[in-house]
Amino acid sequence: MVRFLLALLLLVAPATAHATDAGWALLRDGGHVVLLRHAMVTGTTDPANFDIAKCPTQLNLSARGQQQASRIGALFAARAAPIERVLSSRYCRCLDTARIAFEAEPEPFAPLDLLKTDPAEKAAQLTAVMTEIRGYSGSDNLVLVTHLENIVALTGVSPREGEAVVVEPQGDGLRVLGRVTF
Repeated sequence: MVRFLLALLLLVAPATAHATDAGWALLRDGGHVVLLRHAMVTGTTDPANFDIAKCPTQLNLSARGQQQASRIGALFAARAAPIERVLSSRYCRCLDTARIAFEAEPEPFAPLDLLKTDPAEKAAQLTAVMTEIRGYSGSDNLVLVTHLENIVALTGVSPREGEAVVVEPQGDGLRVLGRVTF
């Protein structure tokens, strides 16, 4: 059993490294859209007293998450074309990931917030994000910092905390071009 698990781990690690290398190659060229899941947080759900305007009432970046966000920024600076814009969910964990990583004030973009439970509101959020992505035509990269469920709804991909998914519009949805793990 141990040998099987070790063999499985050895097979997965190179695939992740290859995916990361391919993602960096895309980002070096610029002109891409990146969906970035916020960095590591302190828990699993927001407290009952959640208030979007008050960070102490939300899940926030852990110390490891802050280090991860800093590493994300350093790697983007060293390995990718410049970042043209950073849009972020209004949740503090996303805003802080963006601030630490890209050393700039991100543009809060409510459609990147956690998806609403009402189907019509959820559809409106996803449409707004798709409109933003389809409208992007810059030569540098556009980063959208958001949450797991948003990225899954847009791409079908389930990224880790702090993972970047490089996408492009395709038909009514998005095509995943590459991924970068940190």
